[in-house]
Amino acid sequence: MEHVCMNLSTSVIFHVLLCAFAVAQFPPTSENVTTIKSRFDEGITISYKEPGICETTLGVRSYAGYVTLPPGTVNEINQNFSISTFFWFFESRKDPSNAPLTIWMNGGPGSSSMIGLLQEHGPCFINADSNSTMLNPWCWNTEVNMLYVDQPVQTGFSYDTLNNGTYDATKQRITLSDFTDGIPEQNNTFYTGTFPSIDNSSTTNDTQNSARAIWYFAQEWFQEFPAYRPNDSRISIWTESYGGRYGPSFTAYFQQQNEKIANKTITTEGEMYYIHLDTLGIINGCIDLLTQAPSYPEMAYNNTYGIQVINETVYRQALDAWSRPQGCRDLILTCRALARDGDPMMYGNNETVNLACREADQFCSNQVEGPFFYGDRGYYDITHTNPDPFPPPYYEGFLQQPQVQSALGTPLNWSQSINSVYYAFGNTGDYPRSDVLGYLEDIAYILESGIKVALVYGDSDYACNLIGGEEVSLAINYTDSEHFRAAGYTPIQTNSSYVGGQVRQYGNFSFSRVYNAGHEVPSYQPETSYEIFMRALTNRDIATGTISTADNETYSTTGTSSTWQIKNEAPEPPAPTCYVRALLASCTEDQIAAVVNGTALVRNWIVIDDNTAALLNNTASNGTSSGDLPRSPGSSAGSGSPDGSSTGISSRGASQSTSATSTGGGLELEVQISTMALVLAIAVAVML
Repeated sequence: MEHVCMNLSTSVIFHVLLCAFAVAQFPPTSENVTTIKSRFDEGITISYKEPGICETTLGVRSYAGYVTLPPGTVNEINQNFSISTFFWFFESRKDPSNAPLTIWMNGGPGSSSMIGLLQEHGPCFINADSNSTMLNPWCWNTEVNMLYVDQPVQTGFSYDTLNNGTYDATKQRITLSDFTDGIPEQNNTFYTGTFPSIDNSSTTNDTQNSARAIWYFAQEWFQEFPAYRPNDSRISIWTESYGGRYGPSFTAYFQQQNEKIANKTITTEGEMYYIHLDTLGIINGCIDLLTQAPSYPEMAYNNTYGIQVINETVYRQALDAWSRPQGCRDLILTCRALARDGDPMMYGNNETVNLACREADQFCSNQVEGPFFYGDRGYYDITHTNPDPFPPPYYEGFLQQPQVQSALGTPLNWSQSINSVYYAFGNTGDYPRSDVLGYLEDIAYILESGIKVALVYGDSDYACNLIGGEEVSLAINYTDSEHFRAAGYTPIQTNSSYVGGQVRQYGNFSFSRVYNAGHEVPSYQPETSYEIFMRALTNRDIATGTISTADNETYSTTGTSSTWQIKNEAPEPPAPTCYVRALLASCTEDQIAAVVNGTALVRNWIVIDDNTAALLNNTASNGTSSGDLPRSPGSSAGSGSPDGSSTGISSRGASQSTSATSTGGGLELEVQISTMALVLAIAVAVML
């Protein structure tokens, strides 16, 4: 179903190309929003409404809104800015009152959790018209209450202050303006809208400070959000990509705060909610650069798909850049040593430390990780070429629709990834740093606290790849480390007819390799991802889901010590789709030129060519899909869905693309681009 283009001003717009951006203006005034003041602090508010979109299952409710913390709330840091954190909460489709809750956060830093919601495991997917939805049969809220959070502040729909401005998709740049000279004319690559301040001093500047801030959000939400009153108080945290740092840091910080609440160290009213942590899940996480950086040359040169993205000369140069004196490894160690002495609480306020950590970030990015970009393979899926159309980025246009903004009650335009947060983290050199404990030490502490940990890695991702993820799992030192390392890999039996990967597990700790999956694993392998998620949360073995790990605390998998002998056949790369809301990430240079000069034919933000013409006919007029979900080549076919309906689909195609509302300059690969730019904002996309 195509958009009906409306006039944007008194000037009637005739050009058909303008249909693509006609909705990308200022959000409508929010209506039917309930706002309550905190009983602990009148300056803190929760505002929310029931959107009635995406989750259309009869009787299942969802709530979208904001927790607003005034300046000075997060008293451990210099919080001289307001924090309005956006959330979208979905009740479980089955018995929500007795279901546990999972908090989902994407990475970035500065990437919206709407990515996970609308591209991976939320209740719905977005059709090619960027205007209608289809239900997801493998949604994670089937038996679990799901809370999707945009953080740090300025990420996604979250904001500090509201400001009008413009967005230039050709430069991925937001420019704030009061429009005293009038509102400029829009086109396919230039939009007006409302944005956060884009001030990198008005957001948290590293992972540790973000943990401190999100804890205050959690205290307020769990105590005062009226629609959440469960009988099951278990709370899990699942993350992805740069969330490989968020997950361990946030979970460890929450548990430390729990201990302070339990021993009466924390006695402030409103800050004494004990968060009953159950599981930490990390999907293709960039957890610890010191452990994972050496995996980049290996993954680019020697992977299970037999794809050599770089030649042997470049491979050896990258390995040398890692290990040579004053190379990547030494620079990371210097960064961390200076931080331990000069900024042990990781406030990011010591410029000597920040400078050393920025230097490590830049060198490792350019010399160890960056050579990958001499090739033409997908950063988030090496079996794909660039530009990569998986998963389809249609949610980016959907979130700019005025009716969607109105349903969610959001006063600003959505950004997939925001430059201010990216630069705030970059300025402190957050990526090569540790947090206060250290990320490996965080996971060890979490396991020692009786909290389950599930590491899940798709085997075709480069950004936060399988090789580095496995090294992290083996480097964690806790009571049962030797038992975990001694456990062998065994198949993950997704269903009666399909093996979705391999898992090593001992007790509460598991590491899974998921076959034929890129960075956003649930987009490629939804059924396998769903089974891993549910088995972890319900204390069952990841391999079969039939053994209780609660009753058998010493459960251990058996098998080979490695999965490297299991090779994949690379599928045929999917045909590209140029989507103007993800212009630089999804379009070729010729397509970008055609969009800019007005010769491209655009419908629903899609440039129409031989590859995409059929997309306009694949959505029924009632807003539901008239065909199967898009699939990733080589993925599995399932036999049904968790709600009992037969789908015949177990995998969905996935791509990684930088939103047209992203403010990062990641596609401009400069010599000094940082590792975080490569992990989260560069060339092919930021999604994480």
